[in-house]
Amino acid sequence: MDYWNSDGTLSDACGNATRCVARLIMAETGEAAVTLRTGRGDLACEDVGGGLIRVNMGQPQLEWHEVPLARELDTLVLPLNGAPSATGMGNPHCSYFVEDAAAVDLDTLGPETEHNPLFPERTNVQVVEVMDRRNLRVRVWERGVGHTLASGSSSCAVAVAAARRQVADRKVTVHLDGGNLEVDWRDDGVWMTGPTMLVAEGVLSPEFLDSAK
Repeated sequence: MDYWNSDGTLSDACGNATRCVARLIMAETGEAAVTLRTGRGDLACEDVGGGLIRVNMGQPQLEWHEVPLARELDTLVLPLNGAPSATGMGNPHCSYFVEDAAAVDLDTLGPETEHNPLFPERTNVQVVEVMDRRNLRVRVWERGVGHTLASGSSSCAVAVAAARRQVADRKVTVHLDGGNLEVDWRDDGVWMTGPTMLVAEGVLSPEFLDSAK
């Protein structure tokens, strides 16, 4: 399974896309679990009922060269205004912890951070408001996409960063503009659970496929 951003760039990870594809495959096969092979690795997915799909997004990448960063740095506190944290989830993330997520000009902070030379592969950007130890309010700027309503890998990254900064538990609810995701950083990886829904169906004609070659 490959993931493509709206600007045509390729990403190794996308948590919400993984859950949606897993739901379709499980619906077609009647299976309650499926493993999807991605650039991030093999991701185990489960149908937990009630329209909820859970995926193990793997272990977070916490070393500077894994994120990756341009030089050796402490990924917990980066030398940028706001002292954000960097986390790899198969793609790079930069998480700013703020008092009021809604007050941040994300359309300015997002692209500035995405293209900062510290991130050789650019980065996803989040602003995180700690509501309490079990709840995080998050807004997301995705590399290659822009301001977006939700991001599964971003939700995993901010949950890991919050736990590392000791401001939240390892199991949290991430409150995004597009809805909520449950994230649980376990010994075997970062598990993310959330709803899925079918919004449209379509058919690609042979002529279209030929023209896209």
